[in-house]
Amino acid sequence: MNHASNAPKTKSQNPRLVALRICLAVVQNGRSLSQALGEGLAVLTDRRDRGFAQNLVLGTLRWQLRLEAIRDQLLSKPLKAKDEDVNQLILLGLYQLIYLDTPQHAAVSETVALTAALKKPWAKALLNGLLRNFIRDAESLFAAVDVKPAFAYSHPQWFTKKIREAYPNDWQSILTANNEPAPLTLRINPLVQSRESFLASLHAEHPELNALAHPFSAQGILLEQSTDVSQLPYFEQGGFSVQDGAAQQAGYLLNPQAGERILDACAAPGGKTTHLGELSNNQARIFALEKEPERLERLQENLARLGITATAQTGDASLPDTWWDGELFDKILLDAPCSATGIIRRHPDIKWHRTPEDISALTQLQANILAALWPLLKPGGQMLYATCSVLPDENTEQMQSFLAKEPSASQVPMTQNWGRGDAQHPGKQILPGEAGMDGFYYCLLQKS
Repeated sequence: MNHASNAPKTKSQNPRLVALRICLAVVQNGRSLSQALGEGLAVLTDRRDRGFAQNLVLGTLRWQLRLEAIRDQLLSKPLKAKDEDVNQLILLGLYQLIYLDTPQHAAVSETVALTAALKKPWAKALLNGLLRNFIRDAESLFAAVDVKPAFAYSHPQWFTKKIREAYPNDWQSILTANNEPAPLTLRINPLVQSRESFLASLHAEHPELNALAHPFSAQGILLEQSTDVSQLPYFEQGGFSVQDGAAQQAGYLLNPQAGERILDACAAPGGKTTHLGELSNNQARIFALEKEPERLERLQENLARLGITATAQTGDASLPDTWWDGELFDKILLDAPCSATGIIRRHPDIKWHRTPEDISALTQLQANILAALWPLLKPGGQMLYATCSVLPDENTEQMQSFLAKEPSASQVPMTQNWGRGDAQHPGKQILPGEAGMDGFYYCLLQKS
């Protein structure tokens, strides 16, 4: 829904002003988008206004770098640091003009009007002139800016370079997929209902969602329209969860069985933990570990709603001495802390919050956790290493390094018909957008 409703608004309920504040919280104050979005949208009571503001925020953050490059072409000199609100307001205006079907005059006048709320009357003429100049010169501005791939695809220069080197034939499709909205994917809970019966009820009660069976998950359902899932049938009864098709592969790969003792090492918010419970008919002995106490609460809520039994505890996966009881595990899921570069389409702020330094710190942390958890696995047991990253440093290179150092570890061949892998590179990589899925990496290891 691209049009905000026309009912009179108080200043605090103006969806464009709300969007501006959320963008500033993310870009200027370094807040995470999911936190800032939830709090920021709460002031909007109208559903269409919330949708419009959310669209503005996500789109402006997705296209931030390209919008900044266009803005810089239009400004005669950069604005002062204290005027970051005006800077960001320009980007919101440009986003509406380029990517939304908002009428040009409305996009300009409504955006310019926000300078009053910022108490910066001097910015009114600047913003008005700049947006009108953009409308006049749009084609030549695009031509000047889009020469540089980092601008054209709106990704940081270092990341664009890394992706081009890692995926010489796919880098453009990866960056393009990162800028597209992700579909909503559900995972039915077979302890409550079958996929067929749930699809039938969705087709009957919500035909507008265009629900389809997921091609790579026996429990997955793709929705072509986004919706408030708490309003769908069987939500309160634990009939389904929201989980991307790529993330659902973890449960199938680990193939949990009744009676097996399984560690989910970085478990919150519990999507994979609950899936392991579902697949073992709630008969596996699952130990869910989470470092952050507030995230553990969310995990426990999900276990309760879905009716899954697991032991949940706070603890640092890299320091087993502080939480492990000494009993070996049959299987370990290590959904490792990572750059999250495979889920940028869901969290565009990842582009602006990640740095090259983060990647080297994360690869070191992943190696530490791998080394700490491997001794906790029974001989003959399996560990699944997973990330929602597309960077080889965290994925194939991390696994090559571990396999070279650990003589008791070997790779279990993966024959699934999703993702890409070859004899030279351990594991399989799903790229963003493949079969509508997020970017994910998996490698299944066996202990001799």
